[in-house]
Amino acid sequence: MTTNLPADLDADEVNRIVDAAIAEDVGKGDITSRAVIPEETDFEGVMAAREPVVVAGLGIAQLVFEKFSPEISFDALVAEGEAVETGTALARISGPAGELLAAERTAINFVQHLSGIATLTRVYADAIASENTMLLDTRKTIPGLRQLEKYATRMGGATNHRMRLDDGVLIKDNHVAVAGGIGEAVRRAIDARLKHVEVECDTLEQVAEAAASGAERILLDNMSPDGMRRAIEIIDNRCTTEASGDVTLDNIKAVAASGVDYVSVGRLTHSAPAANIGLDWTPAS
Repeated sequence: MTTNLPADLDADEVNRIVDAAIAEDVGKGDITSRAVIPEETDFEGVMAAREPVVVAGLGIAQLVFEKFSPEISFDALVAEGEAVETGTALARISGPAGELLAAERTAINFVQHLSGIATLTRVYADAIASENTMLLDTRKTIPGLRQLEKYATRMGGATNHRMRLDDGVLIKDNHVAVAGGIGEAVRRAIDARLKHVEVECDTLEQVAEAAASGAERILLDNMSPDGMRRAIEIIDNRCTTEASGDVTLDNIKAVAASGVDYVSVGRLTHSAPAANIGLDWTPAS
């Protein structure tokens, strides 16, 4: 079996994540399956959606099964990022029963978690589809799972914000406090030859200072849509804008309609419920 991991994922990092998940779940081995399943028994089954979902993580599930046995066959039946209805078959899996049962929970956990993120992200993306605003995720992820969770948001229709602290500049309130002001903080970042400097602003006075300092993007933190519109007028096309802070499905449309270029939503990763995915086995024919 050849695993079809998405090309934009780091294979070494994904293998590390999967190996850790398997070790966590299996320990020294599946003592139940060893005791009650004859070694020569084969199973085949179908992984299916038990509610409408946007699919993410089938390649990760395939990798899990592959690590248990090269004799396992995994056939994905839908594409990553595809929206499917209740009852849709997502993948067909077959092979030695003991290995399949040992791998099942870890594989399903990945698909449920990542599809849950992709599904919630799609809802947010659809809510602002009529606006000229790009949906971003955040670094509010489960430790150790960031690469996979941000992959899932891409499957749902978002664009990744910073992956790590070395992946972009975001000057926040504590940076400003230590540096002695927004202008000084931006100057230091530019002097350090850092690119794409973004500054978090809570007030219109801070917005004016950031726009004059040479920042390339201003993050409007916890501002009302009216406040965002006033901030955009102050900025006057000198840099791009990002809205953030307590963005929900109830207000994201109004936030985007204010005219901001980006809106970042932590809920995509820190509050997405797991999708309901099932795997039903039958003895192989």
